[in-house]
Amino acid sequence: MYKLIMCIVPHNSGELITNAAKEAGAGGGTIVMGRGTASNSVLQLLGLGDTSKDITMNVVAKEIADDVCAKIENVCSSKKAHFGVLFTLDVSSFMKAGGVQKSGNAAEKKSGDDNMENYEMINVIVNKGYAEDAMAAARKAGAGGGTIIGAKGTAKEGDSTFFGVDIVPEKEMLMILVPHDKKDAIVQAVSSLACFEKAGSGIIYCNNVDEFKMLGATSPKN
Repeated sequence: MYKLIMCIVPHNSGELITNAAKEAGAGGGTIVMGRGTASNSVLQLLGLGDTSKDITMNVVAKEIADDVCAKIENVCSSKKAHFGVLFTLDVSSFMKAGGVQKSGNAAEKKSGDDNMENYEMINVIVNKGYAEDAMAAARKAGAGGGTIIGAKGTAKEGDSTFFGVDIVPEKEMLMILVPHDKKDAIVQAVSSLACFEKAGSGIIYCNNVDEFKMLGATSPKN
């Protein structure tokens, strides 16, 4: 079984996270640039202002996930309060050269942590320029903040769509971490926007989050 450990931290701090993960036994990681969208008064969830962010991703064996998370928390403990966030997601399969490793079944996943569904990740993919509108609607429905990643479709002109979305133009991906009980209202608010009226204008999908922690001086000690 595997876990995806994701952190969102200030720009140029991604290597601090991935280096800590490697020291705890993780393999290589990936750093993606994004930007936060929350106002300064919001001190929870993703993004703490319209600032550049590093988003780190490490896939690790479940057996070392706690050690990796603890190491990351430790290296961030001397940083300012609300330095960033850490959360984990289940990985159903993980491919490396030589084969595909499968994670455990759904029953095994649910038997471990009773809090695994306390938070959910809402992922919104829209045409470039509409992510801020989606975030504004989400915030009105109870979201704290989000992180926007610039993206682009990979198909050639004239190709068909992916999940009904035209994948040729530039896109923006908005990630919003929210308490489980707010998810439905936020998804409804975003999907009701005018930019979702046109077929193929965007998609929304959600993931259960296993664990959510604030990084920095206020992080809980293990």
